[in-house]
Amino acid sequence: MDKMIEFPNLGIHLSNVGDHITVFGFDIAYYGMIIGAAILTGIFIAAAEARRTGQNPEDYFDFAIYAVIFSIIGARVYYVAFSWDMYKDDLKSIFNLRQGGLAIYGGVIAAVITAILYAKLKKMSVTLIFDTAGLGLVAGQAIGRWGNFFNREAFGEYTDGLFAMRLPVSAVRSSDITELMRQHIEKADGISYIQVTPAFLYESVWCLILLICLLLYRRHKKFNGEVFLLYLFGYGLGRFWIEGLRTDQLLIPGTEIPVSQMLAGGIVIISLLMVIIGRSRKRRS
Repeated sequence: MDKMIEFPNLGIHLSNVGDHITVFGFDIAYYGMIIGAAILTGIFIAAAEARRTGQNPEDYFDFAIYAVIFSIIGARVYYVAFSWDMYKDDLKSIFNLRQGGLAIYGGVIAAVITAILYAKLKKMSVTLIFDTAGLGLVAGQAIGRWGNFFNREAFGEYTDGLFAMRLPVSAVRSSDITELMRQHIEKADGISYIQVTPAFLYESVWCLILLICLLLYRRHKKFNGEVFLLYLFGYGLGRFWIEGLRTDQLLIPGTEIPVSQMLAGGIVIISLLMVIIGRSRKRRS
């Protein structure tokens, strides 16, 4: 029963949702498997876009090796930096990724830096790399969020709305359970359940819609880098809203301000201004 996940108002009842499989006595987390699938999907989408635009797909397979390594490091550093109280007494746990703990904005920042350095090394257009790899990035995000489903994390406040998700209390971190959730705890067969907002689902669907919009628009872009800027704008817009729903927000130390929400808001403004400036320059040229 403690492996149950339900969407009661949709009539979806999953009675045995584990978080790993065991192969030859070794546990392999679904979270890691889904992140791996997300990375591979992103790489092949970027390579396909490179081929469509007359670039060498091999450049993107090479780039992916560096981008994946540094993005995972960046995503972990970002998460640990803003969750230091969880790790300060057990430093070895910093290196345990099997239970989650990757912050996408840390990964994006690391990927951008890697792309800039890679472009200089290979004498490629960094803005074209951004446009090409950005499509793979948002596709990977849409898939990767489902790792949170199996980990029972990245959810929001109590709700009884259409997409409400019901989870056993024993399967989630106590720090993610709010007072409002506790007030609505239900019990069945000796198991206590909370009902939450599936923020991970909202973000996955948002990224999928954003990917479709970018694929439809990419042939009409006015300048290299515009597709990536529109990705930053679109993802930031959704993340600003979705981050406000979550109960596991990473906060700026000493404040109650969610760091990813603040960053998302800033990125929305900056990326929109850069699109306007880029389009204006293109019209004048």
